[in-house]
Amino acid sequence: MSEDSGKAFDYRLFRRLMRHTKPYKWVFYGVALTAILLTAFAVIRPLLLQKTIDDYILFKDNDGLLLFIGLMGLALIFEVISQLLFIYFANWLGESVIRDVRVQLFERIMNFKMKYFDDSSVGLLVTRAVSDMQRIAEIFSQGFFMIVSDLLKMTVVAIIMLAINWKLSLITFAVLPIIIYATRLFQRAMKVAFVEVRAQVSNLNSFVQERVTGMKIVQIFNREDIEYEKFKAINEKHKVAWLKTVWYNSIFFPIAELTSSIAIGLLVWYGGLIALNPGSKLEVGTIIMFIQMSQMLFRPLRQIADKFNVLQMGMVAANRVFQILDTESTIENKGTIIAENLKGTIAFEKVRFSYVPGEEVLHGISFDVKAGETIAIVGATGAGKSTIINLLNRFYEIDGGEIKIDGQNIEGFTLASLRSSTAVVLQDVFLFADTIFNNITLKNPDITEEEVVNAAKQIGIHDFFMSLPDGYHYNVKERGAMLSSGQRQLIAFLRAYVSNPSILVLDEATSSVDSYSEQLIQQATDKITEGRTSIVIAHRLATIKKASKILVMDAGCIVEEGTHKQLLKKEDGYYKNLYEAQFMEEELI
Repeated sequence: MSEDSGKAFDYRLFRRLMRHTKPYKWVFYGVALTAILLTAFAVIRPLLLQKTIDDYILFKDNDGLLLFIGLMGLALIFEVISQLLFIYFANWLGESVIRDVRVQLFERIMNFKMKYFDDSSVGLLVTRAVSDMQRIAEIFSQGFFMIVSDLLKMTVVAIIMLAINWKLSLITFAVLPIIIYATRLFQRAMKVAFVEVRAQVSNLNSFVQERVTGMKIVQIFNREDIEYEKFKAINEKHKVAWLKTVWYNSIFFPIAELTSSIAIGLLVWYGGLIALNPGSKLEVGTIIMFIQMSQMLFRPLRQIADKFNVLQMGMVAANRVFQILDTESTIENKGTIIAENLKGTIAFEKVRFSYVPGEEVLHGISFDVKAGETIAIVGATGAGKSTIINLLNRFYEIDGGEIKIDGQNIEGFTLASLRSSTAVVLQDVFLFADTIFNNITLKNPDITEEEVVNAAKQIGIHDFFMSLPDGYHYNVKERGAMLSSGQRQLIAFLRAYVSNPSILVLDEATSSVDSYSEQLIQQATDKITEGRTSIVIAHRLATIKKASKILVMDAGCIVEEGTHKQLLKKEDGYYKNLYEAQFMEEELI
């Protein structure tokens, strides 16, 4: 179903959604049964009322009147019980289905390539996983089952009316085509309107998510007024989209109410004329029963249109969710080799890569890293340094060439074991709104607190953690807002260290780190790279000097390779010029 389709209902999409009810088929059947019982008890009441008026009230039969009043009360009690069971289990089924779908969606999202997240809005994905899911639940709680129940009730009512008096029935049915036609037009218009509503909800969520996340940038650059005006414009579009649905409702429901009122008027007029004729068999109770049943016929029809709105919004939401579930954007995980006890030799052989097709970032680079060796990668911004980190962990698929670890193409390893054997410390450290301990272990039950404390002591940052309130159980809040960038990076170093990786990839930028934290980071770098194969995107001269080999990158190519002393001997070399421009002052200090 395309999002801009005017088709009132997509049966293929609906069948796909219904397949998720299979694990709960007995609940599904139970809801269907309570819908039948609900119809039965609802229809019995007007029949009992007719009998009460015609046989007992008009003939002043007190005993019979009390009996039938008791029967009507009993029917009402059973109807209420059926309604309670129907509503509860319909909602239970809906919530169970969206729980399963949401788990599938989250699992799918977690396995997407990094490129998918590069091209997707965080706010949009949050909308799909939260508010769109709730719309799907409403298909069961307020949409599909309610519509089926109402249709069943209308069918039974129509049959009973025809069986009792076909003439009064035809008068009632005469206005049905008007309501049915209006309902059909209403459904089509609302389908298109709700697609627009969901689109504007996604836009609104995305905008708010990004601005709240980047609030520091908004305030630093004095963008409050500009972003406020942008928000007003997006919010206005959201309002207009919703008002379109309100407009369609304001047209349809008065028409439906007026039509049903005309039908009741015709029943009273025609039924009254017939009942006044001498010898007529039409009695007052029958007329009252027809008025009551006509309401049971028209009211569900009006409500079906309203419930169809819910169904439409749920179907639009389901379509959006299924689009993500159907997205093929995962790294192929066909490897069968478990990457464990690796020596850590790495080889890039003529590796070519592009984030965007046709715009190559790496142009056939080749280099080797021996087991236990530390190499440093230097170069200008955009040279392709960080891309090497992304490719080694298979966050992206290469366009050509091979990447090998211990002589084995990394595609031969299982993805989980490959990433478990490689630890990465990024320049932009992400911390969860949780304790320091949980951010270090990522809730891995195999890593104990004692191991974390010992590791922190080994790399020299235990005292820093103990200086914080609650020590290792200090809550760093969302994205580590309670810590400085240097402190966040220290946690990332320890996170990598306790995972005991065979290979370490490190972006050790310290551009916004105080001198004390930089000293701790240098100590941590020395410790965690000791005896371990390490690739370091180097930003400090101390790290570069200690590297076994330096790769100098420019525009996606390795332009120079060697040790610090070897590269400085090259007259007018790229590294020498970079050293003189960037590192010489640091060395003098």
